[in-house]
Amino acid sequence: MSTIGTPAQPLFKPKEYASSQEVKWCPGCGDYAVMNAVQRAFSELGLKKEEVAIISGIGCSSRFPYYMDTYGFHTIHGRPAAVATGVKLANRDLRVWVMAGDGDSLAIGGNHFIHAVRRNVDMNFILFNNQIYGLTKGQYSPTTERGTITKSSPFGTVENPFSVGELVLGAQGRFFARVPDTDVKLMAKVMVEAEKHQGLSVVEVLQNCVIFNDEVFDAITSKETRADNQLILEHGKPMRFGTNNDKGIRLRGLELEVVTLGQNGITEADLLVHDATCASNVLHHLLAQMRLPDFPIAMGVIRSTAGPVFDADLAAQMKAEQERSKYASLDALFLSGNTFTIQPGTDKPDGTT
Repeated sequence: MSTIGTPAQPLFKPKEYASSQEVKWCPGCGDYAVMNAVQRAFSELGLKKEEVAIISGIGCSSRFPYYMDTYGFHTIHGRPAAVATGVKLANRDLRVWVMAGDGDSLAIGGNHFIHAVRRNVDMNFILFNNQIYGLTKGQYSPTTERGTITKSSPFGTVENPFSVGELVLGAQGRFFARVPDTDVKLMAKVMVEAEKHQGLSVVEVLQNCVIFNDEVFDAITSKETRADNQLILEHGKPMRFGTNNDKGIRLRGLELEVVTLGQNGITEADLLVHDATCASNVLHHLLAQMRLPDFPIAMGVIRSTAGPVFDADLAAQMKAEQERSKYASLDALFLSGNTFTIQPGTDKPDGTT
């Protein structure tokens, strides 16, 4: 929410947001890094523990509420977006954070997810994308790459995966960011921006599952390749990347193009300057859909634009109607007009039998 500023002195150190519960993720799981980043973000934002509610569905990442010393609700499969919407409507002062995986969010929970995005509910949705069902032992998910061999696709998947960014933008999303689980500093920075944004913020985390889909993002996140295969976006800055920071992205006609500075007269002035706040999402779509090996993967805040916020508009509408109506509550409505009382031992309004 934009009303939050960075406090001069954090209320809690990052680790003080951790609960007393033993963390039970597999050693090396990317979820540890995500939790670390969330705790850092909470500390930087100066959030009080009692003003945060963490909502999760079903999956490995959905254990998150147990491990944070805040309010939490471990819900049912595919329903965290719906429950979180209800939590926000019931108490708009809460900072609502949803923690859910790619299967939880985009398969059984797909409808709830896209409508939460469309409505622009003021909450944060951290989508753990490991391109696999981990908790149920390795079936392919809606984001699994075509051709991947899994427990439920022994000869390779024959489905095209969802692109989380394109799905969010297609549902009229106002805030979308993508981060790798290997960069805690970037994750924390993006999560701070997500909380400051008014409306629904979706942060896709490329998260490694060490057991059932290990190294699936290695081409993007390894030390040897990440400089050439990641484009870290910063609002207002040219889109440059590469080991020597000598590559960039420019617009050629209606398509993006990778160029090398210094070749064919290309200079920084030819590169696109990132505008996360542009009302049109056309360029944001192009950035979200960039894929290896032709393009680097866009990281950071891709889109962050203002728009009507569902819970704020609904609260304003209810207040206006209450002020205009002669009935201030349901009780007042039910007790208005002709009413009667059934006396004990009778079955008619006039007390007769």
